[in-house]
Amino acid sequence: MAELKELLEIEDLNEVWETSREKPVLLFKQSTTCPISAEAFAEFQRFLEDNNEDIGAFYVKVRETRPVSDQIAEHLGIRHQSPQAFVVKNKEAVWNASHTKITEDSIKEALQNA
Repeated sequence: MAELKELLEIEDLNEVWETSREKPVLLFKQSTTCPISAEAFAEFQRFLEDNNEDIGAFYVKVRETRPVSDQIAEHLGIRHQSPQAFVVKNKEAVWNASHTKITEDSIKEALQNA
């Protein structure tokens, strides 16, 4: 299982971008007050628990660390939503989904196609 790391500072994003040069990165943005976000995060975590691929895994709590969330949207050029999941390769999003489209199966499929 990939180690899931929380992003707390904008500088933490450097690890995301650099890791994405070596292997696919899963990046998740969540709201800690939204039940849809909680369910999507549970799907994200189930995927990580059942997966043995060499990937990076990171998440950000959008309300608590808004500057990090905003920087992700700016860097990837994808409008912010929450919850939102990305597969990042070579510092670019090759897949993203939001809300109920974030499922264990959709993440698995996105990584296979990345």
